[in-house]
Amino acid sequence: MSTIAENIAKVGVRIREAAQASQRDFSSVGLLAVSKTKPAEAIREAHAAGLRDFGENYLQEALDKQALLVDLPLTWHFIGPIQSNKTRPIAEHFAWVHSVDRLKVAERLSAQRPAELAPLNICLQVNVSGEASKSGCVPEELAALAQAVTQLPNLRLRGLMTIPAPTDDVARQRAAFARLRVLRDALNLDLDTLSMGMSHDLEAAIAEGASWVRIGTALFGERDYGKV
Repeated sequence: MSTIAENIAKVGVRIREAAQASQRDFSSVGLLAVSKTKPAEAIREAHAAGLRDFGENYLQEALDKQALLVDLPLTWHFIGPIQSNKTRPIAEHFAWVHSVDRLKVAERLSAQRPAELAPLNICLQVNVSGEASKSGCVPEELAALAQAVTQLPNLRLRGLMTIPAPTDDVARQRAAFARLRVLRDALNLDLDTLSMGMSHDLEAAIAEGASWVRIGTALFGERDYGKV
């Protein structure tokens, strides 16, 4: 068994145990493998071990890997900050976008989504911790943004995403994730997705209702940003 396959199995155990502890169905938690800065060969290994969903933060890196892996039935998720001038290739080459935080970006994604493709699955990124360094709309602006996005023809609003301030305090982890869940439920839009939780806090995220946990380091090891 390769190291990546072993890591996938270990993360799977963590997800299963966290789901059981919260009396949730294990299958209700999706594992999104965050493969930024990792080579296409690592994604191929992860696919061979059973993963199908991969998240990328950097557009050109993602497009290069997609070209190398075109033979595999992968589902690609864009999870990084979005520049307005990069929306067309995102709309054309991804099934999910987790990081929409303003209407202009959503409008461009909708207008540029190819007609032959299914609607683009969208999560709105919310800055639940109020960090100036983090992307995401502020909670007070979420309802208006969500209502506007639901009117765009080539998008399907699925839910919310967040990257809260890092902490080892499980109570604080859960409080941040609970806030995202409460915000989603208050929208009353029949949304099914909470994209939250990473390698260090996936248990807290699952306890508060995560439907995607975005896992990179625990699967692929530490990232080498010099290769980006």
